[in-house]
Amino acid sequence: MPKLILGGGSNVLLCHDFDGLVIKMNIQGIDVIREDDDHIYLVAGAGVNWHELVQFCVQQGYAGMENLALIPGTVGAAPLQNIGAYGVELEQVFESLTAVHTQTGERRTFSHADCQFGYRESVFKRELKSHYIITSVTFQLNKRPTFHTRYGAIQETLTEMGVSEDKLSIKAISDAVIRIRRSKLPDPAQIGNAGSFFKNPEIPKTQFDTLKEQFAELPGYPIGDEAVKVPAGWLIEQAGWKGHRVGDAGVHSKQALVLVNYGNATGQELLNLARQVRDSVQEKFGIAITPEVNVV
Repeated sequence: MPKLILGGGSNVLLCHDFDGLVIKMNIQGIDVIREDDDHIYLVAGAGVNWHELVQFCVQQGYAGMENLALIPGTVGAAPLQNIGAYGVELEQVFESLTAVHTQTGERRTFSHADCQFGYRESVFKRELKSHYIITSVTFQLNKRPTFHTRYGAIQETLTEMGVSEDKLSIKAISDAVIRIRRSKLPDPAQIGNAGSFFKNPEIPKTQFDTLKEQFAELPGYPIGDEAVKVPAGWLIEQAGWKGHRVGDAGVHSKQALVLVNYGNATGQELLNLARQVRDSVQEKFGIAITPEVNVV
């Protein structure tokens, strides 16, 4: 029987009824299992709410997750697509995970290398898709923080909050990230959405430099010497989609990276809108954007 594993369900676009077994992961528990001079290692059940885990770590002074505050979903879903925000990705605090094979019931531990993390990618979205159910994740947190404040509006928000450099803390960064996300991302309890619908594309530096001559305000974040990550939200907005609505399917008015359901849009209607947005960006900039959301 086909199986659909749900964490919080916050990154799923359902386009039809699922003909199989839906498993809602609800394994709880957060436990510190060991520590050394530099790190704290803790294990969390796959059903633990991700933001609650981040807040637990911030309250305990365990550094590394603070930039990932307020991301919806559960712990078990986090490694699946190597969640990330504001310059930090899950793999930077990941140590290992345990999972159960869907056919044999065999329990297996996956190391960092085993997971083959990439940008919003892992082996669980490729070769091992639907083969394993993640049951717990072990994290390596830092006793001495390294602050990441250069990505997005974090530094600007910290200044607005009155947090000077000498008062910087992981709680201040977490609070800043929460403030930013709440200011521009719709609450799924108020309006249906799956968060960021598209990945930020990575393009060759030569292509970025050429586009920069035509679009002077094009933002980009270097990845090594040969590639640049471009914000998909900016591309979508410049293509004229921000706030656009087709029936009850729309592009959010404050963040063009988010597609929203104003009430009665079907999954297929949202997918059709996403394809129109994708094609428009390709035509205007010559850049392919791909969905981050899991389409069922």
